[in-house]
Amino acid sequence: MKKQLTANEQEELLSILEKRFEKNKNRHENLDWSKVEAKLKANPSKLWSLDEMERTEGEPDVIGYDKQTDEYLFVDCSAESPKGRRSICYDHEALEKRKEHKPADSAINMAQEMGIEILNEEQYKELQKLGKFDAKTSSWILTPPEIRKLGGAIFSDFRYNTVFVYHNGADSYYAARGFRGLLRV
Repeated sequence: MKKQLTANEQEELLSILEKRFEKNKNRHENLDWSKVEAKLKANPSKLWSLDEMERTEGEPDVIGYDKQTDEYLFVDCSAESPKGRRSICYDHEALEKRKEHKPADSAINMAQEMGIEILNEEQYKELQKLGKFDAKTSSWILTPPEIRKLGGAIFSDFRYNTVFVYHNGADSYYAARGFRGLLRV
């Protein structure tokens, strides 16, 4: 799989990201698009990852800036869990455990292939402060090792004006559950 965009693909993606950035200022107050764009142009592999997020309908947008690492934080901001990343189990171990009716992939595998991180519980809760996400769907979130060791995995959603964190078997999968990713640029 190619992991670099052509010049035309880069420009098209940058245009989409800039429009989303301008439309959703509340997600990134006091940040300047020209600085974000310069960082993106200097990191073509990150553009490829953002394109994967966009291709799978995650609608990535800047949600912050980490001063310590000098990185902009992009997260999937689609209203519901990205359509192109649903009906998947939690990780490769869970995928291999399933003998019948296997899903096509797992959240952890897909995130690694895309070059992004799956959101943890704290990041998911921070995202919910920027809007209402997953009001009809749910998203796998990074599961602590002690839970995963016992066969479980955790996911979150937003219902009744509250962020809920639930558990399920890591090998389970549902048409309305995917995952949200984070990319540092």
